[in-house]
Amino acid sequence: MSGRLTGRLIALGVTGSIAAYKAVELLRLLQDEGAETVVLMTPSATSFVGPLTFEALSRRTVERDVLALLPDGRIGHIVVADSADAIVVAPATAHWLAAMANGLAGDAVTAACLATSAPVVVAPAMDGEMYAHPATRANVARLREAFGYTVIDPESGPLASGQVGIGRLAALPAIVDAVVAVLAGRPVRSPEPATRPPLVPRTALPDLDGRRLVVTAGGTAEPIDPVRFIGNRSTGRMGVAIAEAALDRGARVTLIAGLVSVPLPERARVIRAESTAAMRSALLETLVGPDGRSGFDALVMAAAVADFRPAHPVGTKIARGSALTLELEPTPDLLAEIGRLARGLDGAGRPLEPAPVLVGFAAETGSLDRVPGKLRAKGLDLLVANDVTEPGSGFGTETNRVTVYAPDAPPEPWPLLTKREVADRLLDRIARRLDERDTAHRPPLTVVAQETRP
Repeated sequence: MSGRLTGRLIALGVTGSIAAYKAVELLRLLQDEGAETVVLMTPSATSFVGPLTFEALSRRTVERDVLALLPDGRIGHIVVADSADAIVVAPATAHWLAAMANGLAGDAVTAACLATSAPVVVAPAMDGEMYAHPATRANVARLREAFGYTVIDPESGPLASGQVGIGRLAALPAIVDAVVAVLAGRPVRSPEPATRPPLVPRTALPDLDGRRLVVTAGGTAEPIDPVRFIGNRSTGRMGVAIAEAALDRGARVTLIAGLVSVPLPERARVIRAESTAAMRSALLETLVGPDGRSGFDALVMAAAVADFRPAHPVGTKIARGSALTLELEPTPDLLAEIGRLARGLDGAGRPLEPAPVLVGFAAETGSLDRVPGKLRAKGLDLLVANDVTEPGSGFGTETNRVTVYAPDAPPEPWPLLTKREVADRLLDRIARRLDERDTAHRPPLTVVAQETRP
């Protein structure tokens, strides 16, 4: 995939801000532009995001120790400093800004910036009063004026402290645009792979370990008679890619498979359901567990379920004739029904606990204008839409170009990706929402005072 950073090696420095979780998505955006990536972290940054996450995405060892050596004996952060086309520090804390402004190389991020001649882009993130302090402002000015760094000022908005002010990490696309701008007209600095930090075998994220996912895949066949049916062009590739990616990340996966033309993963529990009615029965079977709680943590409805079916299927083969007229009736909207049941909106039902994450897919033609209405009507957490008439984005292709919709965020268009890459990105968001769900419902800690005796 070609992009504005194709052939470049971009180093991402992550420091100990609560905004560190956004660096994961920033890494993805840099990769979308064609960049190879390597990550450096300060010790405090690892308290917010584990290095394994960045290693799995970048396929390079995270540099977090100034004394660490590569397998061939080279000094890790020096190799980054010598080969990266640019270093992006995002988020940059007040502590890091102060250390960098005074040349204190106590961590891998600062050391690499001191040792490089490549452009450095810095995106601060901190509490508003901290960013407004004269010391911080002086450090920012020194980075800009004395060092020539590109500093992207933080934005105004709600902060981790609960206050509202200037301190939020700048929008991620703006950071990417700044990287592209500072590299405009510059040749690739170190194009030979041997001069760059070495790649490591791909590592699967364990962020869905033990989670229960139900994934639907393929099309449905609505019978006309025992040998004919109404179907669609779905092959099941997208749903199977999601199931395989979830299994690689430790999830327990139930795959409800309609008509598919790709192999099914052996590690998943597979339920065959080749009609809308059969798929509905399978979904209802998995909805509630034996303990009365939610039967899954997330449902990803990637199957292309038929919208219509013959109203009067017959039990014997219809004889060939000059014409055949079929009366069609709408099929049940399975995802909307499961959503109502999961949210406790049907009759006297109660919401499922813990609340599952519900994800739908919408195959559209020519326009995605109807998608926001579908998101609201079905009560979904995420809706993945694509225009199946676009080259490389239809049924049976190895790639997909999707836009992800959520009720709490603007539409997020993704570039043309392999279906496995779409699956991994989607699971990133599902894992994040599950973590947020669990954090929101975690009971407060109880502190028990103990009597002390002399």
